[in-house]
Amino acid sequence: MTYKEKIDKARLPQHIAIIMDGNGRWAKERGFDRIVGHQNGVVSVRETTEAAAEIGIKYLTLYAFSTENWGRKKEEVDALMELLVDTIEKETPTLNKNNVRLLTIGDLKRLPEGAAKKMAKCLDDTAGNTGLSLVLALSYSSRWEITNAVKEICEEVKDGKLNPDDITADVISRHLDTKSIPDPDLLIRTSGELRISNFLLWQLAYTELYFTDVNWPDFRKENLYEAIYNFQQRERRFGK
Repeated sequence: MTYKEKIDKARLPQHIAIIMDGNGRWAKERGFDRIVGHQNGVVSVRETTEAAAEIGIKYLTLYAFSTENWGRKKEEVDALMELLVDTIEKETPTLNKNNVRLLTIGDLKRLPEGAAKKMAKCLDDTAGNTGLSLVLALSYSSRWEITNAVKEICEEVKDGKLNPDDITADVISRHLDTKSIPDPDLLIRTSGELRISNFLLWQLAYTELYFTDVNWPDFRKENLYEAIYNFQQRERRFGK
């Protein structure tokens, strides 16, 4: 019996977040440049998105590019941006065919103008879709997001729109990039690394964590279903 067959469709996680790690390691093991790993990782994005849509997941968030990634070698960053634009253009028709809506979180003002325009067009073209919401974390880091939220809240207090005594966890959540997205039920990280790397720190408070040794370019549908099955074997307590 496959993991997909073992899954209880009545107890699916509503939101799955993934740290797509291991592209560079995958490429190095095969004697390729790092960008080849990123190119092969696109196949995994397609497979995972299709799998999530097929089984009925509502939100899938992929950590595509962190603010720290801007510090990589210029050649790799440029190649990643080119890959991003190319992939967005090619995949938009497929997203529409599968009723997938694209969303983004992160400091998109840092994206090159061409990439930002292509992204904006894809967001607009898929806005009416009602199936899976695919959330790309681009130029994102949780500390940047939380810092931004604090600045916005301080401005509201300064302008007399908010009393400091009225600042609650809900108020903070409403100032995050993910304000319209439920917190993840399940976080998956590939490549065997055991950390969350400045990703959704606020939102992961009660998220179940799942780590796999599989490098991202080798991650396929059955790997996602295995993670979901593992999630369903756990008892969630939400701190109680």
